[in-house]
Amino acid sequence: MVRVKEYMTVKVDCVSPEDTVKDVIGLIKKTSHDAFPVVSDGKLQGIVSVHDLIGKDESEKIKNLMTKREEMIITKSEANVMDVGRIMFRTGFSKLPVVDEENNLVGIITNTDVIRSQIEKTTPTKLEKIIKSYKNLGYDVELKKESIPVNELKPTQSKVYEDELFGRIYELNRGLAEPIIVIETNNNKYIIVDGHHRAVAACLLKVPSLEAYILSMDTDKTLGIEKTAEKQGLNSLKDVKIIDEDKNDSCDLYKLKTAIKKI
Repeated sequence: MVRVKEYMTVKVDCVSPEDTVKDVIGLIKKTSHDAFPVVSDGKLQGIVSVHDLIGKDESEKIKNLMTKREEMIITKSEANVMDVGRIMFRTGFSKLPVVDEENNLVGIITNTDVIRSQIEKTTPTKLEKIIKSYKNLGYDVELKKESIPVNELKPTQSKVYEDELFGRIYELNRGLAEPIIVIETNNNKYIIVDGHHRAVAACLLKVPSLEAYILSMDTDKTLGIEKTAEKQGLNSLKDVKIIDEDKNDSCDLYKLKTAIKKI
């Protein structure tokens, strides 16, 4: 079961009950968000949205406009992400505050987070299949999980897609990215088996390291997957092309980096 805590955003933009309409309008302009949890001393008091502010005096206090805690739908960090998604679908809410047993705000989860939880997820089944495949080829495989440097990753996929790349950038910015899967050889190379979009996103964002499932193989042979990458001229993540799937062409890297800054 995928839990809310795996995909919620923990750094939440909040407002105080004593803030004014003018204060929140300023925060909307700064963040582009359309709703904010109202918090006092870490406790969730309510939520206020842009619709609550329409036609209100700039000096009006948020405590007089917010939807109060007892009238809200909230969730817990241990909840099933898909159950939360169904609640959002039925109620029309695009985001839900996440609280602990003492009503402390611990995060927020959006309908986008729910969708992302089902995309490019490194499942145990996927990992097991990869390990089994290499064992069937006669390799001794040891599995470990740790953080590895992004600049030491060697791609085996020549292109990634712009729309999916934005999804991985969204996740990395919020600390939500799934571990990638790599092979570590005796040559101390980390060959990417699964997670190219996450790796390229990390490269663009200049993230120094990524969590990875590492398949360690005691072999001096060049693996078939590595030979294929070499034939395609793939030596680093900078060699991977970013494709606009709608145009079926390489996207404008300058525009992409500009868009990343706005995420």
